[in-house]
Amino acid sequence: MADSWQEYQEEAAMFFRSLELEATTDFTVKGIRTTHDIDIYVRSNHVGFVVIWIVECKHWKRRVTKLHVLALREIVADVGADRGILLSEVGFQSGAIEAATLTNVHVTSLANLRNTANAEITAMRLREVYDRIEACRERYWNIPKHRRIDGGLRPEVGAGGYSGDQIINLASELMAKAFRGIYPVDVESVYGLVIFGGPRQFSTANEILAFVEPTIAELETRLNACEISPK
Repeated sequence: MADSWQEYQEEAAMFFRSLELEATTDFTVKGIRTTHDIDIYVRSNHVGFVVIWIVECKHWKRRVTKLHVLALREIVADVGADRGILLSEVGFQSGAIEAATLTNVHVTSLANLRNTANAEITAMRLREVYDRIEACRERYWNIPKHRRIDGGLRPEVGAGGYSGDQIINLASELMAKAFRGIYPVDVESVYGLVIFGGPRQFSTANEILAFVEPTIAELETRLNACEISPK
């Protein structure tokens, strides 16, 4: 275990770099309301989609409290980051764990991340992609039907072609199965069978992400174009 906070911070940064992620220590970032001094600013790029994690390192002899989780949640929201990660080797008070549950702040230890690196990182990526899918769903239905047709987000009634709604449903179906972690995963929807030209099976979460991430990125591009086009 590191002897000082600085060593702990650098060990954590080196861990994220070992996963081929950009990790900058002592980083200052400007948020909506104010600037923040970040222990580690982690940046990754998947199929053109930039993901930002804010990492705080607590090299303490006492367990981290709820207040520190809430503070990190505020920073993540102000900066617009995808996730906050709070690291502590001595653990977290029960209130801190509860405050992080079902949020985009993850509480863990560097030792645990090292032991379960692939599973931990994959779980965070799954959650981020799931949030993007749900955001796409809301954006899609906020666009009037005629503009969705004109913008190539859906075909005319009775016609075939690209369907943002079906893409969202297929991606949601796959993500739900990925969260359950029971493999192999078979594609069951009719639209999925059409896209893949027949039955398709996924053996891991990373295989699902390899399909879903670029598929949702394409949908986001279509949504962007449709939202800025003249009404």
